Amino acid sequence: MRNPHNEPLTDSFDDGSVRTARSAPERRCVLSGRTAPREDLLRLAVGPEGQVLPDAHAKAPGRGAWVGANRAELEEALAKGHLKGALARGFKTNALRLPDDLPDLAEAALRRAFTDRLGIEWRSGNLIAGSDRIAEQARSGRVAWLGHASDASDDGSRRLDQAWRVGEDAEGSGMAGVRLPLDRAALSVALGRENVVHLAVTDRAAAARITAQLARLTHFLGHGVRRGDNPPEGSRGNDPPLTGKAA
Repeated sequence: MRNPHNEPLTDSFDDGSVRTARSAPERRCVLSGRTAPREDLLRLAVGPEGQVLPDAHAKAPGRGAWVGANRAELEEALAKGHLKGALARGFKTNALRLPDDLPDLAEAALRRAFTDRLGIEWRSGNLIAGSDRIAEQARSGRVAWLGHASDASDDGSRRLDQAWRVGEDAEGSGMAGVRLPLDRAALSVALGRENVVHLAVTDRAAAARITAQLARLTHFLGHGVRRGDNPPEGSRGNDPPLTGKAA
């Protein structure tokens, strides 16, 4: 049975033209009813026996629903039965089994999707590590994105941020790398090498792919805002910039 919440949607541009689902697929969040680009949302896959599990890569077979909630919102919706009710209405069935630790599973899936993306870009040669090499590339204007482990030293991060600003002719702008929601141990595992503290991307398309996965993770963790969302009053500049540049 088709799930009305999963129907591809269209969106109109200011000039009246229509963006089709083929060029920019969108989905509707089953909890809020708001639509967003598919890559901004988390798919929940529904198994043949009604089990509901996160599908961060949106590749699991069978039926699925999409949520744009952050972790706190998902926990509340799960505890109050709102999520199960929304899924039951969408799929016209009450035979659904939602694990109590669904928020934990969702966070783990999103973290894994982000580290998977880092690993892919590393193996493709688009990602570089090592403070000296990053500083050299940054001063030459070859860095499109810069990230620091959550436990990176402030001095080391500031040194690379400064090198990046020099290379981008942006001194005095406050432009800085993003503080990642992963420590050096997690980054080292993702890249398969020891002591990864800082990361840089030299390819802009790769930077966009990494930023998209990072935005989804940080939104779920309650940091930053999604594309199309309005930042809370007075919050501008308080969250880590997802693009790596200061707001």
